[in-house]
Amino acid sequence: MDGLILQILNGLDKGSAYALIALGLTLIFGTLGVVNFAHGALFMIGAFCAVTLQRILNLGFVDEGATSSSVGGFSFGGAQETPYVEHWFGEAVGGTIIDWSVPLAILFAIPVMMLVGIAMERGLIKHFYKRPHADQILVTFGLAIVLQEVVKFYFGANPIPTPAPDAFTGSFDFGVLIGYDPFTIVYPYWRLVYFVFAMVIIAAVFGFLQFTTFGMVVRAGMADRETVGLLGIDIDKRFTIMFAIAACVAGLAGVMYTPINSPNYHMGMDFLVLSFVVVVVGGMGSLPGAVLAGFLLGILESFASMAEVIDIVPGINQIIIYLVAIVILLTRPRGLMGRKGVMEE
Repeated sequence: MDGLILQILNGLDKGSAYALIALGLTLIFGTLGVVNFAHGALFMIGAFCAVTLQRILNLGFVDEGATSSSVGGFSFGGAQETPYVEHWFGEAVGGTIIDWSVPLAILFAIPVMMLVGIAMERGLIKHFYKRPHADQILVTFGLAIVLQEVVKFYFGANPIPTPAPDAFTGSFDFGVLIGYDPFTIVYPYWRLVYFVFAMVIIAAVFGFLQFTTFGMVVRAGMADRETVGLLGIDIDKRFTIMFAIAACVAGLAGVMYTPINSPNYHMGMDFLVLSFVVVVVGGMGSLPGAVLAGFLLGILESFASMAEVIDIVPGINQIIIYLVAIVILLTRPRGLMGRKGVMEE
């Protein structure tokens, strides 16, 4: 039983990333009708926002006045590099700022991702609204490759470790909460933080769409864009903002995922294919379906990764999501919560 609980936790962790990326994909498809294959690149850009802020915070100067020690006539120490933030705010406060660079990167990533999203939508995506989905896939996939190569050029091809704050580097004794012996079920703090973060973002997006005037207009535009336009509402402007919000969701998912998976230039592609499978299984254009499918497939993938399962069916962990997608689409062609008429022409 303890192994099953641990796999459920692992599945919720993976499912959080799938759900956040799929949520952004569905927002873009539901509002703009665009199949955005560059969405994984937005996840990657968010991750490298955390890397960039970490490097900025670690910029320093060589302190020539650093103390040195002498042992047996030999001198040790001397000049050392001091980060500017420690020089400006003191060693304790500056060290804390550097330590918390990943959470602080959220504040850095929000305006960056909003600007990237607006630039993508206004500069490229808007020209493909009425083009076939095949054209949209080709142009956005090409854009994803360009962004991937740009990141590779500036940051290199190797993964870049981006640690979580020291306060979250340990593991939580989850088993004690449910009556097990101590250290029976332990789980990394940061993975639990990521799950809670994902739930907050998902709730915020749904709340924004459900309870704000802006969100209600967007939902109306998703259902009948022409009628909303006839009412004198600039729906195109609102859809541009929704594209930026979707980019921001993907970027924030990438920021907080960096301590779990060290950022690398191809991480966006790694998540993109799986996230599209999640969107299709949940139902194209269905926000609740994307979230539900993300967590369900994350849990299934986690269970398929158990050694006992792999011994029986080798390699099942690599294909379980696609097998489930095939079964669901054969029995429910629109996905779990898909709407009639979406991508059926």
